[in-house]
Amino acid sequence: MDIQAFLITLREAFEALLIIGIIVTYLTRVGARQWNKWVWAGAGLALFASFLVALLFQIVLTDFRMMASENYMRIGMLFASSLLLTHMAVWMSGQQKDMRSDMHSRLDKILTAGSAANLIVHSFLVTLREGVETVFFFAAISGGDIQKALTSWGALAGLGLACVLSYLFFNSSKKLPLRTFFTVTKVIILIIAAGLFAQGVGVMQDLGLIGSVYRTPAGDIGEVYNIVSILPEHPVDEQHYIRDYGTAPLLSGQVGIFLKALLGYTHNPSVEEFAAYWLYYLVIVFLIRWRSVRQQRQKEDAAHQPPAA
Repeated sequence: MDIQAFLITLREAFEALLIIGIIVTYLTRVGARQWNKWVWAGAGLALFASFLVALLFQIVLTDFRMMASENYMRIGMLFASSLLLTHMAVWMSGQQKDMRSDMHSRLDKILTAGSAANLIVHSFLVTLREGVETVFFFAAISGGDIQKALTSWGALAGLGLACVLSYLFFNSSKKLPLRTFFTVTKVIILIIAAGLFAQGVGVMQDLGLIGSVYRTPAGDIGEVYNIVSILPEHPVDEQHYIRDYGTAPLLSGQVGIFLKALLGYTHNPSVEEFAAYWLYYLVIVFLIRWRSVRQQRQKEDAAHQPPAA
């Protein structure tokens, strides 16, 4: 259980710290670091709420009596998180364009109270999703004894390593120009959001909530491709591969389970998962382009308006 707790805590904490770190670093670099304490407050409140969920599971929802509700909640959280991260990336894209057009102005003018409040809400909801997912996973690996998983050396070591990796990432990003920082972090956010969206589609298929346009002769959901021999998405898939073929995959399933949680990786996507992942990017490119054109037209219209008498 300790190894599982280590991997779960590492991936969930690292993703939460990655998003929060992006927000805090952005606020600092545009001269609005006074909002940072509220972002951390939102994350701390979400962490407290996650502990309340863990307590609820420990005392009330034991023996997996609420497993169905947990699955539906997980689907909702996956899609909601994808939407929130998408909103953040599109918003950052708009700020990036403003900075290109007015690099000599004070950058802190870009950030309004309303947009700062949005970032704080994002930090709360993103942290809450990661915390609640951790509770779900810990309940599964510990047979309902969440406290045992939370206090294991694996959970503590995973949290510590996530903090170290996050520190190294953002310490390096301080050397990047602001526009480069925007581009890099925006791409990271969109990759995570696309993975969450496709993962939500996959979970719905696993629960039978949606079907598939492609099924095998045996009636199973068909696969676009299968690269389990290279990187299985879970240690269980790795064990099955070794049992069936007598040799180990190229990479461990421990790597796959980390990438699945962080990026939505799967070694055998269905048609719907594959389409959802790549259509997401097409829609986002269209939205960012459409917003850019609209903002440009608004500026041109404002420039051509006669001055007020």
